[in-house]
Amino acid sequence: MVSSSLPNYYSYSPAAGEGSGTEFSTAREGRITGVRVFEYPYSGYYSNNYINGLQLQYDGNWTTLVGTSSYGNQREMTLFDDEYFVQVSGKYYSGYISELMFVNNKGRSFKVGQPTGLSFNFYPAYNGSELRFLSGRQNGFALTSIGAHWAVFNNSSAS
Repeated sequence: MVSSSLPNYYSYSPAAGEGSGTEFSTAREGRITGVRVFEYPYSGYYSNNYINGLQLQYDGNWTTLVGTSSYGNQREMTLFDDEYFVQVSGKYYSGYISELMFVNNKGRSFKVGQPTGLSFNFYPAYNGSELRFLSGRQNGFALTSIGAHWAVFNNSSAS
């Protein structure tokens, strides 16, 4: 049983997007130290791009790829030791995530994709919380929805 005197520092930003396909989660042990995003540059009658792949780095190790990297451009951001993500925002359009932006506690940001569609903005409910993992759905070709999970990082190995 959990003590009722402990504050609840976990929060969830509900998934944005239409959400077709298979569920995914990037949850791992450790602190997020980077993000890698793959963007598919659509060329055709419509000028919208979409996010077709995503990986998070935990303590220097990349998660399994969500989506695909077979098509598109790879972009990534690595965090410094005193940085962590405090905001994830973006847009979704026509069934796909079209833009992602990550902002850290020092004000550095990383944006991939095109500003097309409906906006979403995720941030933690509690001060001192940071991005712990992302979840959502993907259809094997692109991300169709994304949600963010926040908590205070507790490094139990620290003395």
